[in-house]
Amino acid sequence: MKSSIQRNIGPFALMFTGLGSIIGSGWLVGAWRAAKIAGPAAVCAWVIGAVVILAIALTYAELGAMFPESGGMVRYARYSHGALVGFISAWANWIAIVSVIPIEAEASIQYMSTWPYPWAHALFVNGSLTTTGLLLSAILVIIYFMLNYWGVKLFAHANAGITVFKFVIPALTIAGLMGTSFHHENFGDAGSFAPYGWSAVFTAVATSGIVFAFNGFQSPINLAGEARNPSRSVPFAVIGSIVIALVIYVLLQIAYIGAVSPADVLKGWNQFNFKSPFAELAIALNLNWLAILLYVDAFVSPSGTGTTYMATTTRMIYAMERNNTMPKIFGNVHPFYGVPRQAMWFNLIVSFVFLFFFRGWSSLAAVISVATVISYLTGPISLMALKRAATDLDRPLHVPGMKIIAPFAFVCASLILYWAKWPLTGEIILLMVVALPVYFYFQGKSGWTGWGRDLKAAWWLIAYLPGMAVLSLIGSKQFGGSNLIPYGWDMLVVAVFALVFYYWGVHSGYRSEYLEERETHDEILEGFGA
Repeated sequence: MKSSIQRNIGPFALMFTGLGSIIGSGWLVGAWRAAKIAGPAAVCAWVIGAVVILAIALTYAELGAMFPESGGMVRYARYSHGALVGFISAWANWIAIVSVIPIEAEASIQYMSTWPYPWAHALFVNGSLTTTGLLLSAILVIIYFMLNYWGVKLFAHANAGITVFKFVIPALTIAGLMGTSFHHENFGDAGSFAPYGWSAVFTAVATSGIVFAFNGFQSPINLAGEARNPSRSVPFAVIGSIVIALVIYVLLQIAYIGAVSPADVLKGWNQFNFKSPFAELAIALNLNWLAILLYVDAFVSPSGTGTTYMATTTRMIYAMERNNTMPKIFGNVHPFYGVPRQAMWFNLIVSFVFLFFFRGWSSLAAVISVATVISYLTGPISLMALKRAATDLDRPLHVPGMKIIAPFAFVCASLILYWAKWPLTGEIILLMVVALPVYFYFQGKSGWTGWGRDLKAAWWLIAYLPGMAVLSLIGSKQFGGSNLIPYGWDMLVVAVFALVFYYWGVHSGYRSEYLEERETHDEILEGFGA
């Protein structure tokens, strides 16, 4: 049965959901992965990533304040451009978020594989989880599921405690490594600071887990329907979580670069093959107390993120049902606990599928990052399209300079998609296309009346995705292309291409009839959870 959704979450608890999502497995593995790709210049990659994500997040913060709905991230594009754009955006967003649940579990078991026991070493072999490792990861996913099963209050309170713990362990890691072993020569001179070139720095932004880590800003937005005073709580939570996380990640990256052996650095940053980077460094430096804490946190931090994403993906499926692109059963909310349990079961099954197809953190992180970027593309365009075409809407939050921020955010998202390198860029774009039969099935059930206008509003995105795939294919060799467009010029071409499609997308938007769905559902926006 349909039931009301309660507004129980305060601004700090909402920010903790963002931090709880951002500081997950990314901090345990991301510094190693980024340095492996970009060397010491990985520090710059984190800053670039945070600036880009902050610009994107500001557009979504405005949308979240305008539409304080559970699972709102999968509905905004539908309001501005109709059902087809709405579906593609929602699908990309859901794929990017639901796959985070298994990757957090995998990170915990990957760290566990360096415990000083023979049976632990057998959990992760040659960059992949073994059958036993997969089973243990599956158990962790079930734990994330259970923590959400009995309502949002239990989830929010548990997550706030976990997030506080997440501050303590990274802080101790930074202090321990910097205080015990800090080799400033590892940062090199001007030539060795970026040993693989700045193209590698850009690729690190896209594929090393940086975008994946900051993706957690979505959690406060997807829970906006359950927030008290969302017009203030949502931007506070989004901006606060990104800025605090950036400080933590940069300090962790500096600590990692300074802690590794200079003799090993001479062999090349891409030769470091850690399973549990910070824990192995702590053991090498005789910081056994820190290693123990890191092994504990390897369960706590990813579990906090996994639990948060189990909550947000459930709200996304709930919202997709309201979009009429998921079975009606997923719109059922438990009358007492106030959570859509059928949607939770569906996400649990999908999490298992990702878990068993991608058996290592690095491989799944790259896929998540690119899918995440595709899901970001519609936010800046939807916001500006609604400002142009739906002037009657209440806008509780006005971010200064949004006319500049929105196109900047779209261009940056396009560049990150390009930096991910061919063929990964093309593969994830294809993953978006294969979902279209699902859209056509549900569109056929609801009827084709007015569909022509939705199609007209979608042409920009229909042309944009294959266009980006072609640019990736013919781009410079530094980004995996055939080098028809030389390095440097390729990024300029992508930026100009993105600006053209940004303005096309904004002017394709209209005041869709789907906004009326929001108005008819106002009575259930009182919040999930009793």
